[in-house]
Amino acid sequence: MTTESDPSYPAHWEADVVLRDGWTARIRPITPDDAGRLVSFYEQVSDESKYYRFFAPYPRLSDRDVHRFTHHDYVDRVGLAATIGGEFIGTVRYDRIGADGRPASGPSDEAEVAFLVQDAHQGRGVASALLEHIGAVARERGIRRFAAEVLPANTKMIKVFTDVGYQQKRSFEDGSVHLTLDLEPTAESLAVQRAREQRAEARSVQRLLAPGSVAVIGVSRSGAGVGAAALRTLRDSGFHGHLYAVNEAVALDLLEGVRAYRTVDAIGAPVDLAVIAVPADRVPEAVAACGEHGVQGLVVLSAGYGESGPAGLARQRELVKQVRSYGMRLIGPNAYGVINTAPDVELNASLTPAPMPMRGRTGLFTQSGAIGIALLSALVRRGEGLSSFVSAGNRADVSGNDILQYWYDDEATDVALLYLETLGNPRKFTRLARRTAAAKPVVVARGGRHTPAGHVVPGTRLPEATVSDLLRQAGVIRVDTVTELVDAGLLLASQPLPAGPRVAILGNSESLGVLTYDACLTQGLRPLPPLDLTTAATPEDFRTELAAALASDANDAVVITAIPWVNEQAPVDDLAAALRSAVAGHPGKPVAVVHVELGELAEALAAPPASAAGAVGAVAEAAGPRTPDGPPDTPPQGDPAARTSGGQASAPPAPARPASVPPVSAPPVSEAPGPAEPRPGGRIPSYPAAERAVKALAEAVRYGQWRRANAEAGHVPEYEDIDEPGAAAQLAGLLADVDGGAVLTLAEWDARELLARYGIRVLPALPAPSPDAAARAAAILGYPVALKTTAPHLRHRADLGGVRLDLRNESELRSSYEDLTGLLGKPAELQPVVQSMVPRGVDTVVRSVIDPAAGAVLSFGLAGVASELLGDTAHRLVPATDRDAAGLIRSIRAAPLLFGWRGSDPVDTPALEELLLRLSRLVDDHPEVIGVSLEPVVVATAGLSVLSATVRVAHPPARGDLGPRTLPSY
Repeated sequence: MTTESDPSYPAHWEADVVLRDGWTARIRPITPDDAGRLVSFYEQVSDESKYYRFFAPYPRLSDRDVHRFTHHDYVDRVGLAATIGGEFIGTVRYDRIGADGRPASGPSDEAEVAFLVQDAHQGRGVASALLEHIGAVARERGIRRFAAEVLPANTKMIKVFTDVGYQQKRSFEDGSVHLTLDLEPTAESLAVQRAREQRAEARSVQRLLAPGSVAVIGVSRSGAGVGAAALRTLRDSGFHGHLYAVNEAVALDLLEGVRAYRTVDAIGAPVDLAVIAVPADRVPEAVAACGEHGVQGLVVLSAGYGESGPAGLARQRELVKQVRSYGMRLIGPNAYGVINTAPDVELNASLTPAPMPMRGRTGLFTQSGAIGIALLSALVRRGEGLSSFVSAGNRADVSGNDILQYWYDDEATDVALLYLETLGNPRKFTRLARRTAAAKPVVVARGGRHTPAGHVVPGTRLPEATVSDLLRQAGVIRVDTVTELVDAGLLLASQPLPAGPRVAILGNSESLGVLTYDACLTQGLRPLPPLDLTTAATPEDFRTELAAALASDANDAVVITAIPWVNEQAPVDDLAAALRSAVAGHPGKPVAVVHVELGELAEALAAPPASAAGAVGAVAEAAGPRTPDGPPDTPPQGDPAARTSGGQASAPPAPARPASVPPVSAPPVSEAPGPAEPRPGGRIPSYPAAERAVKALAEAVRYGQWRRANAEAGHVPEYEDIDEPGAAAQLAGLLADVDGGAVLTLAEWDARELLARYGIRVLPALPAPSPDAAARAAAILGYPVALKTTAPHLRHRADLGGVRLDLRNESELRSSYEDLTGLLGKPAELQPVVQSMVPRGVDTVVRSVIDPAAGAVLSFGLAGVASELLGDTAHRLVPATDRDAAGLIRSIRAAPLLFGWRGSDPVDTPALEELLLRLSRLVDDHPEVIGVSLEPVVVATAGLSVLSATVRVAHPPARGDLGPRTLPSY
């Protein structure tokens, strides 16, 4: 008998998933202890569904059936259940079969699969989630195909199979539909899985941000404390739904003017969102009450969890487990709260006092409450409104990944700002960020380099520079401080994307113009000579020259510089109106203002135009007064998550690059998206320093360049000479005697054989333990040859004298051998080898490494201590596309050496790109390959040579980002 406590129980198959409607469910293996749950589950299934499952009336399960469906060996017979609140809502099982369709064991690679989902839970995506997980289990157990028999009338189940994206065959036999599914993941199945993941996770966040009713649990009768503050904020910010207060000791009908109850259950009406503000030791009781009442989601403001030490971390894990057992999602614990400014919601379930922040087009996510306060204050002070705000605290459940899923298709959000202390899963984050950044800017500031207390999601071991590279690959605008986060967000939210790097500068201060010019050069922009309007310039002068600059084809953006007038005769309101007038007449380019001691100008530029302010007032007036429980006349109608419409930014042409580094090929201008349409509001961002304005503008230019370059997606090439089955068989043999957690460094000949299966030829190196052995090796290889050491402390260190090149005969070889050993040590210490000479070129290094969180990462740089010392290495996630490979070799600072620096011959970069793509395919196809180092790779004018290779392998992890969709474990 196998139970969850037995060693043979596959605990790694357990997973929490988000269903189509935003609720969560737990998927786990079925055990003998589930007999009672299975019987109860089956009793709640309709006769029609039972008929579809068994092809005959089957009113109840026999004892034999129950035993068969609850006893599995987890290899040839596996059953999984989807549960909510510990009870089954759906099951799936497979039985391995042979060619005759009868039960079998390995090496048979086919299994029969069948589902059953309670009628009350059909249409929620339960079956599709179970299919993803049972498919992953089957692949792990060596099963490659599923067979299923389905009655023609069971259209829902047929659709589950046909929509999954696997390659499949379909036939009609003996009155039923026979389906065969190839379980090898395909591009289509992966796309289907990720689209379902996005819709489900976005829906789960939408339910948190657009509830129809909110209960605040922990409201004190005295009006003091966090709970009472949260209730007042919700009430005074004008929440459109029903609002309730909960206090077990309440003796009044109203608290803070809101209807009060002793328990959640006593409310007697649905509650969509609960805000919990009770001491940590009482939170489990509140969570249980919410779960039993059917609450959809929680915001836990209470502290005393992971941020407080090991005991708090254990309490936090139990909290997540309890919350998910009821199918709910959780923001927090130790959260600051959430805000949604949508006109039909106006939710402020945070500790930010009323009034609600201004409605805008920017979404903001933070982990830190203190940083959330600072960012909210900075955005409001500078005139930027919000679409939504989430401060997730310890983010034990809902994270930045979930919020990106929501913002991706949220029409109310044009710019996504995130302050993150950890990425948790960089691979998933970069995948989501890349997709979101293709539609709207994503700006990220990282506040920590290590996993802080309270953040239970494992951090990455990747260096910070590598993480930054991966973010840039995904189109993320990576900034270093919260000030830069706000600066970039202001420009991106209010201005169109620049069409290139050319910047016009004009203003009434020559010195400030020069500072701006220098800042542009520092950021890699192409500034035009500053236009000095002199200190006597009037607002009309500014308007005229700005209009001319915006109408000119010679620039892509304009920076205005302004200092106070000496005579103080020109009001700043007049200057603000003049600049707005010019921008309104030529709205296609971004404009930023640099001011010195002109705070009133900044305020005037940040303020919405009169028409916008009037519109806001009209909306408020139309909404009318509200009672504590909601609108005065009728409850909210329609979908509470409805969003206002808004345009999306398109990509501009890419800025020019230095001639010495050819750009990655991009689609013609006519095929690439054009500059973004100006965003509504009429605001012009202003900055108190030239460097800040130019940095924000430069980030917009680089983002526009990325958008243009990615307008046409790259592809992963297919190479006909790749021997994937042979590599798999070789790896299986090499790892047959290796323990589960051990890492094996392949012998030189095994590494060469494995790489050769993917078209990567490593030049042989023959050992030379003596001068005579060196001479024999050279005779085999043919002169000229190279003599080099392979000792770990001298390997790849030509600067230490451990390499002798271009030895043309035996005499030169023996002389070099004597010189080498006399200088550096005995042959046994140096481990010398002899290798054929290859055409001279540029020495490079190509590597791939597996990070536990990010997955496989491909790296490239030039060989040598200078590149290592300066960290001049670039990185891309695997699988790399042709565009990734081309961009990878061009993104290092020393890239000009590959393209004809100072008159040298350009090297064969297409051959280098192909090598990168072949290595990417190897590590993507075979997760057993956890590390590859090709060093050096000599790239000549025609072709390249790999002189040395190190390959490390290990048994792969059972699951990853490419596996079935799951929530992070607790």
